[in-house]
Amino acid sequence: MKKLLFLLLPGLVAATPVRADITHAITTSTQLTVNAAATAAERIGSSFSVSGSNIDTTDGTTAGTVSAGTITSGVYSPGTIAATQDNPGAAFSYSASYLQGDAVPTSAPSVGAVGNFSDVTSTAAGTAGSLAGTITSQGVFTITAGGAGTSAIGSMESALTVK
Repeated sequence: MKKLLFLLLPGLVAATPVRADITHAITTSTQLTVNAAATAAERIGSSFSVSGSNIDTTDGTTAGTVSAGTITSGVYSPGTIAATQDNPGAAFSYSASYLQGDAVPTSAPSVGAVGNFSDVTSTAAGTAGSLAGTITSQGVFTITAGGAGTSAIGSMESALTVK
């Protein structure tokens, strides 16, 4: 029996083969960007309001009314507004507010020039200069800075998959 066990034992201990699929991928990229010139502007309009109690308002033409005023180059001007108390000595309130808007421009904006708008952002075009980027097959990055308004990005991704 001992001899039989000895003969069966090597068959039980033998290693079984292991199989696996292994995939390795390397991806490299270089991104070079030169910004374009851009101008963004936001124009605000004029606004005017009058409110009150126990008062009369006038713009000098008709009592109790305020006319449209004048508009020059797209900017509203309410003129002179007068308020008189209805009952002298009685309580009253009066409020007037005016926000002068931006004038309508006579020409298109140019890069770097600040127009007559309240909110203007102007950016000059980028200058490529010596902007460059390379990645060798050995994974060596060479990124060279350009002028203003440029960017250079180099990246490498290595992925190992075992199934």
